[in-house]
Amino acid sequence: MRAKFEVVRGDITRSRVDAIVNAANPNLLGGGGVSGAIYRVAGPQLTAACRQVGPCQRGDARITAGFGLPAHYVIHTPGPVWQGGGDGEPRILAACYRKSLELAAATRCRTVDFCSISTGIYGYPMDRAASVAVRTIDEFLATNPGTIRRVRMVAYDRVTEQAYEQALSASVL
Repeated sequence: MRAKFEVVRGDITRSRVDAIVNAANPNLLGGGGVSGAIYRVAGPQLTAACRQVGPCQRGDARITAGFGLPAHYVIHTPGPVWQGGGDGEPRILAACYRKSLELAAATRCRTVDFCSISTGIYGYPMDRAASVAVRTIDEFLATNPGTIRRVRMVAYDRVTEQAYEQALSASVL
């Protein structure tokens, strides 16, 4: 059975799923934007757990408990900093999504919510990031049937939601 992949608008810190994916920094110690919100809601135990599993290279992923979040787990993945596209950014961004899904599947997570990785302070252009994300998630779901039931891209604002909806409608799912 084909997994469901959809775009929703909302607050990922309220996601009641097996795992949410945090757009982390390499030291895995909080930050601004969505990452900061995840750490605030999860509580200080998340920082302590990240110290145990970090640091983490860009394009890789680590997993911790969700602590104060409704999600059971948080998967942390440091994305690439946009340098114009010629520094391997698409490859690294794709690895973030792929490694996060591999880790979710290995942990038997059936529902996974992503935020838009690298499009905040790291400056990755939203439309390009959405295209990489949708393609990578679709490839994973197609080649790993039955591992994950539902993946959602949780967009915090309308601009993000539109970019991912366009990428999703342009893909062949």
